[in-house]
Amino acid sequence: MAVRATRLKRVVGAVTAAAMVAFVAACGSGGSGDTASDGSVTLEFAQWWGAELPAGEFDKIINDFTAQNPNIKIKVLSAPYASTKQQLITGAASKTLPDVVGLDGAWVNDFAKQGAITDLSSLMADANYDASQLASQVQVKGKTYMIPVVNFVYPLFVNKDLLTKAGVAEVPTTRTQFLDAAKKISASGSDVKGWALPLDTAVPNGIQNDVMSWLWASGGSMLADGKPNLTSAQVKSTVEYVKSLNDAGVIAPGSLTMKEQDKVEKFTNGQVGMMIDSLAHINLIKKNKPDLKFEVAALPAEDGYTGKRGIPYASWGIGISNSTKHKAEAFKFVSYLLGQETNAKLSTIANGFPGNKNAQPDFSNSDPLFKTAFDIYQQGYPANEFVGLPKSEDLMRSFDEQLQLVLTGKTSVDDALAKSQESWSSVIE
Repeated sequence: MAVRATRLKRVVGAVTAAAMVAFVAACGSGGSGDTASDGSVTLEFAQWWGAELPAGEFDKIINDFTAQNPNIKIKVLSAPYASTKQQLITGAASKTLPDVVGLDGAWVNDFAKQGAITDLSSLMADANYDASQLASQVQVKGKTYMIPVVNFVYPLFVNKDLLTKAGVAEVPTTRTQFLDAAKKISASGSDVKGWALPLDTAVPNGIQNDVMSWLWASGGSMLADGKPNLTSAQVKSTVEYVKSLNDAGVIAPGSLTMKEQDKVEKFTNGQVGMMIDSLAHINLIKKNKPDLKFEVAALPAEDGYTGKRGIPYASWGIGISNSTKHKAEAFKFVSYLLGQETNAKLSTIANGFPGNKNAQPDFSNSDPLFKTAFDIYQQGYPANEFVGLPKSEDLMRSFDEQLQLVLTGKTSVDDALAKSQESWSSVIE
């Protein structure tokens, strides 16, 4: 999934050729969940997380589970994201997925329709699992197929020096305040602009992170009963607001071909005062520009909005193969990873936020901005309606194309949304 490029990237080393061969071979085994003569069960767990964590840390979490559950053994299959994606897509098509799988939300709809992953709702009911502790669930037709284990969120980043120079005393919390701040920053001199908006259609995740985020921050939705609802007043207001930023000349030039990394580079170099971005880039920005004074904040909402604010996120999701013979044991492992204590540990080492609402990461050794962002996260809710939709990247791209026509004056907001609605309706059943 192209939007995965925005997720945490701290790959600590290449997977060896032998490990890759083992991963591919295991993914072709169908995740049979072998039962030993002593009655113990071995579950295969395929994911990319281990490759993005400090060496040995993921193994400790797995070993703690097997120590508590000696009758369940976990065969960990780790590979980089791209390799994992390729193997799981192949395994889903042939119904040979490992017993437990790490999931990207972009795969869920197709995997569920193929019958490759199981309905977790029924497993939660069978286990008397308290689903209210989960920060979010990814559903298809009302049934849960993926649970986010660790979330990586996208708050507002603001350059404090540029705000001060522009005479903006407070970080904007409303759309009106944001537009005002962006105008003042853009008028403060040189080539500085208020905001960066990456809309390259080759990697159209700007629609998710930088456009629809304004909708979710005000409690809005681009769907109604699971169907596209792009001609609604809330979506129209969002697009009109982005257009107003463009019309005011506060968006960094080149947005129609800008990629996310370009946005981050412009912010790091002090060329834009504000951007919506992944927390994963905090350490990168500080490494590349140690003297840059910036902070993170909740996304501005519509004027007068007082409800909880949605905040864009990407996840390490988890699911269970529909072909495994040991679904109860597999769910026991899933519930362990989502347990309050374990989930806090995993979130801490990943520099992410827990999928268990009651888990509290340890920020004592992290940049203080992570704690600030966690407070924002707790006060709002994770929002990414593209997760679980079929062909989500194609949906973003078609919307992107229409938005570009709006921003270049070639079509109206109403016509663009009507065409996007028609396009999406042909994809989302």
